[in-house]
Amino acid sequence: MKTNLEIEYKTLLSLAEYDKLGKLFSHVKPIRQTNHYFDTPDLKLRANKLSLRIRTFDDAAEMTLKVPQKVGNLEHNVAMTLEEAMAIIASRHLPENCINISKILDILHGFDIETSRIETLGSLTTTRREYMTKIGLMALDKNDYSGKTDYELEVEVTDAKIGEKNFGDFLRTTQVEYRYARSKVVRFLESIGKMP
Repeated sequence: MKTNLEIEYKTLLSLAEYDKLGKLFSHVKPIRQTNHYFDTPDLKLRANKLSLRIRTFDDAAEMTLKVPQKVGNLEHNVAMTLEEAMAIIASRHLPENCINISKILDILHGFDIETSRIETLGSLTTTRREYMTKIGLMALDKNDYSGKTDYELEVEVTDAKIGEKNFGDFLRTTQVEYRYARSKVVRFLESIGKMP
């Protein structure tokens, strides 16, 4: 299992802004990825501000548990084969005896979450173009979920204050309006009526 601290800034985009920014990303080949979200029926993970997903690509997959910190989220990542991931998604539940994800299960148990109650809630598919810029790893996303489509720009940074300033400067320079963007998992949960 690998861990890393994720500090990111994001904004929702209009289609026109997405198309305009697309010119800056024209040299990047888009990658298609699908986030499959997990929680208990009563959203015990969400109540603890946790997020659990399996992200699938064309030929690989990864399970990620995000745990909030004072700044950003601590991500716990476990690489999986696509076959392993699809078997978990198809079963709709986490396997209790899988050595590969045992550390993630241990962390969830530490939050007093019954992992046997965790189930698949649904998925969100992103067409992403990303590359390293002067201010951090920038991603231009088109997201499809629950019959909806939205667009967003994200940047992952290493310093929260400097990153926030640089992201704001980038938006002003490119004449993109800042629109508060809740996380993908929250927007997904809203779309299926699981958030107030």
